[in-house]
Amino acid sequence: MIKELLNQQFYMIKIGIIGIGRMGKIHLENLSRKIEGVNLIAAVNPGEDGQKFALQHGVKNVSKDVDSIINHPEIDAVVISSPSSTHAEYAVKAARKGKAVFCEKPIDGSLEKAHETIAEISALNVPFMIGFNQRFDVNFSRVKMALSNGEIGRLRNLHIISRDPQPPPISYIRTSGGLFRDMTIHDFDMARFIMGCEVVEVFAYGNCLIDPAIGDAGDIDSATVLLKFENGAMATIENSREAVYGYDQRLEVFGSKGVIKVDNPLKSHMKIVADTGTLSDRHLNFFMDRYQLSYLEEMKAFITALNQKTPMPVSGEDGLKAMILAEAANRSLVENRPVQINSIN
Repeated sequence: MIKELLNQQFYMIKIGIIGIGRMGKIHLENLSRKIEGVNLIAAVNPGEDGQKFALQHGVKNVSKDVDSIINHPEIDAVVISSPSSTHAEYAVKAARKGKAVFCEKPIDGSLEKAHETIAEISALNVPFMIGFNQRFDVNFSRVKMALSNGEIGRLRNLHIISRDPQPPPISYIRTSGGLFRDMTIHDFDMARFIMGCEVVEVFAYGNCLIDPAIGDAGDIDSATVLLKFENGAMATIENSREAVYGYDQRLEVFGSKGVIKVDNPLKSHMKIVADTGTLSDRHLNFFMDRYQLSYLEEMKAFITALNQKTPMPVSGEDGLKAMILAEAANRSLVENRPVQINSIN
């Protein structure tokens, strides 16, 4: 169990993973092949595709039964990448058994339930990390380091652009919790991470400019969100469910001594220069391509924190605060007014 792990200088951490869909496959491959000091001994997934994937990656204990991981006496830590509606339940069950928890966002669709979950896990005193992988992107990490070193002086403004190459299926839209809870939540966390302080006010605009079916499903596909921070600085987040040129993730931080920009990596560094102009390669396809390394670094950080007995780099409180910003943005959109964060219970 995790208490025994924390009493040792180094330990081969035994892990179980719940959910082997799109995110689960990324974590499973990293844990089984790319990270030292771990032993992935069990995996759970309701469908055969995920189970086969786990078996192909050398996981011997594969089943549909979540309790086979929760009650496994040798498992120290559980990675939860199952559907969002199950996150809180599985996280609490694992924590009650003394296991460390890595949980994909969101903790739950309900703020109240998320708060209760974090409070119970905190009281059980087990490590708990939320999966906000963009913090571990090498470019964004370098931005954070530069800001911490004061390289552009006092921060004044942050601009985040986040555009997906195409919308998800309408069936997904109906259960996603909405654009702010599903997509912008990563940008809310990134804004807090980069600025290093808390948001005090949110004003959100949004519309359906891409597909009327998204509006019929009760959501928006395009949005701009304004954030005001406690230090007086401001941020703008721009979201779109469609960018025909590929995945678009950019960031700019403006300060009193200069500006830092992070542009999109392309599929290659090839550039053709001719009399007709200059041609570069295409954007990457989607987040699995852009953030492949960040998912690996994220999981390494979880394992390192367990081994070194240090606080988790992304806490349950971080997950909750991003959810609160999403709730404020939804309220602002509906009521067409700025919303104070301290008004969100």
